[in-house]
Amino acid sequence: MIYPPVPHAEIDGNVWPALPGEKGQIVLSLLYQMDQSQWWSAEDIRTHQFSQLSALLSQAWHQVPFHRARLEQAGLAPPFDQLEQRWAAIPILTRSDIQEQGKALYSAHLPRGHGAVYDIHTSGSTGQPIRALRSQLALWFWSAFTLREHLWHRRDLRGKLAVIRDSTPGVSAYPKGSRYKYWGSSRQTFDTGPCVSLNINASAAEQADWLVRENPDYLLTHPTNILRVAHHCLENKIKIPNLKQINTLSEILRPETRDLCRDAWGVEITDNYSSREIGYMALQCPEHAHYHIQSEGVFLEVVDSQGKPCKPGEIGRILVTHLHNFAMPFIRYDVGDFAEVGEACPCGRGLPVLKQILGREQNMLSKPDGEKVWTLLSEGAIRKLLKLAPIREYQFVQKTQAQIEARFVVDRALSASETSQVRTWLAEKFGPEFEFTLTYLKELPRSKSGKLQDFISEVG
Repeated sequence: MIYPPVPHAEIDGNVWPALPGEKGQIVLSLLYQMDQSQWWSAEDIRTHQFSQLSALLSQAWHQVPFHRARLEQAGLAPPFDQLEQRWAAIPILTRSDIQEQGKALYSAHLPRGHGAVYDIHTSGSTGQPIRALRSQLALWFWSAFTLREHLWHRRDLRGKLAVIRDSTPGVSAYPKGSRYKYWGSSRQTFDTGPCVSLNINASAAEQADWLVRENPDYLLTHPTNILRVAHHCLENKIKIPNLKQINTLSEILRPETRDLCRDAWGVEITDNYSSREIGYMALQCPEHAHYHIQSEGVFLEVVDSQGKPCKPGEIGRILVTHLHNFAMPFIRYDVGDFAEVGEACPCGRGLPVLKQILGREQNMLSKPDGEKVWTLLSEGAIRKLLKLAPIREYQFVQKTQAQIEARFVVDRALSASETSQVRTWLAEKFGPEFEFTLTYLKELPRSKSGKLQDFISEVG
């Protein structure tokens, strides 16, 4: 049975209908409005976005000289009457800009009610870590989108949530992990069950042991991490009886991961697209595998190499503008990812669709002739590979313009026939012009934040 969320009562003697505290009331107000706006037409959503964009640009114009100069360059000035027509003329904000400008991108003053300001430090998965600011107002929107994601996917907030994400040495270490009374900031708005946490650097066997002991209702982790845990549990017939759903974030969700989790535990995966500096950008649709852009919080563009908006079925670069972070305006910010635009969703929501998120440009395949293409490790291609040999995990690293290293974690040594078939698959997938080296590892290397990428290019 799915239980309706119960608001967290902050007033003595108030049980039902419950009144949350001030922060919870703010988030509840956002949730109510977002529950309406998700069903608006795409045109109505865009109209309201540009109303908010005008307010954001007014803040940037008056409080951040760097942005004022760029807006003037685009022929824009308050009251921004021609904003939608001139929007594409605003220069793109890059990570290099943020690194070079530093505090010059901070607002001198915030409007009334935006609250305190907090530091953000990104992990630098692109090789360009940045320091940024966000306001309390931006955090309220972050909380509202977190709850929207829970509600979209009909989670019982009174269940137990397990999180395997933190990679900090010594934090939430196996075998005990860490324990919390509530699901983080969600407690400000709704009553929740407990939350438990384990360090992501625990082995697959250790994570499986911990999950069996904790027996959570829901699990939040990285896609590549749940892939190795599911492999271990499937092979050792380990069940997690209470597990109802897995939520993934921070990495590209590999096509075979959904199937493997169904096979191992009979549960579905819900995925989301976010970044530390921006927050939520897209959430998986409650009824389909694609993603809805969170238009109440961001204005997200997918543009081609000429800077023109991509149409459904086309792949382009993601540019995002945070609508409510006035502390440090992110205006047409290049997050470094590419995505494929999707058609309008049959679910009826007017929120735009991303069919798939492809990842970083630096991880595109460089052909010997200099052309860059997406590897697009599709569900069919990966399934074919996994049928050829007992491969548990995989990662492909382009070492030079002509050489690709295929890294595998395998159950046993591959036979000569299996090796030959894998090499044939590699040539078909990446091109016969490449030289392939097969490397076998006990565990694939992860980044400092615990992430693992399936394709890495070291060219250039």
